[in-house]
Amino acid sequence: MSMFIRDLEPSQRPRERLLEYGARSLSDAELLAVLMRTGTRGRGAVAVAHDLLAAAGGLAGVARLDHRELEARPGLGPAKAAALLAALELGQRAAKAEVRTAERLDQPQIAGEFLVRRLCHESREVFGFLSLDGRHRFLAIHELSLGTRNQAPVDAAELFRRAVLDRAAGLLLFHNHPSGDLEPSRDDLDLTRRLARGGQVVGVSVLDHILVAGGRWLSLRSARADLFAG
Repeated sequence: MSMFIRDLEPSQRPRERLLEYGARSLSDAELLAVLMRTGTRGRGAVAVAHDLLAAAGGLAGVARLDHRELEARPGLGPAKAAALLAALELGQRAAKAEVRTAERLDQPQIAGEFLVRRLCHESREVFGFLSLDGRHRFLAIHELSLGTRNQAPVDAAELFRRAVLDRAAGLLLFHNHPSGDLEPSRDDLDLTRRLARGGQVVGVSVLDHILVAGGRWLSLRSARADLFAG
């Protein structure tokens, strides 16, 4: 028989545990249960959340669902689907605000963690860049191409046109590998080298290329500094 939240001891209820110990103490299913508040006949909110995560392939899979797909899940509906979508969007916006207010982005960790949160739900390859000012502070983010599961085409002319319009002094390139493999491909390395050289021509420094895959990130400058050499 499925256990309902009301049947749990107060110290074991997700909402009470969140308030007592903080949101980080809860599992993905428990956090979803707090948003959903109730389950269905015979299934508590935590059980419904576990079912949703299992069907979607985890939290990243849930983030890829649109409102129609969420509403079609047992135990959900328009109100609960809207609550989940709103929470996911708030997470994205909070991560973007964190990057905006960061003092500097000359260290890859802040950008890498932000990009993991932004791209973890993407099922296709996305390529883009962050524009930075002369002190390496955030100016703008651009997603230039959305490709297949294996490749996203890159228009170098459009990339540098947007960078110049931003009055950017530096760029942080990024793209994801939906396969979950964080190893850079030969095409990744060649593209990085080509764009770094292009940046030297137009006077915009390509500072790094961040790869995202499987909830992790990799700085190509840290791994292959030679790609950015003059």
